[in-house]
Amino acid sequence: MTDFWASPLVGLCVFLALAYGLYRLSGAIAAPGKDHPGKHQPYACGEDLLPPKVQLTYHAFFRLALMFGILHLATLVISTLPLAETPHRTAVVYLAGIGVSVFALTDGES
Repeated sequence: MTDFWASPLVGLCVFLALAYGLYRLSGAIAAPGKDHPGKHQPYACGEDLLPPKVQLTYHAFFRLALMFGILHLATLVISTLPLAETPHRTAVVYLAGIGVSVFALTDGES
């Protein structure tokens, strides 16, 4: 019977039931609020917010995605180098090249 209660599926169900019970209980004891048109608007010090200008540029996203890919490939290459046969200079030169690539991708950004 101990194995039954220790299984991940039973634990998930117990904690989901507990979370749902707490959610319902807190909703029952919470003070009722009146609906207001500005209730779900962001706070802007009493000023009306203008809608933001639509910017459909993916330049920054693709630069970040390329940097993410380069860093993960560098991690993969460095972690799979054999320690006994490969000189450490090769890894340092490779990491220096990756550093230059990352610097070029992030140059001009704050």
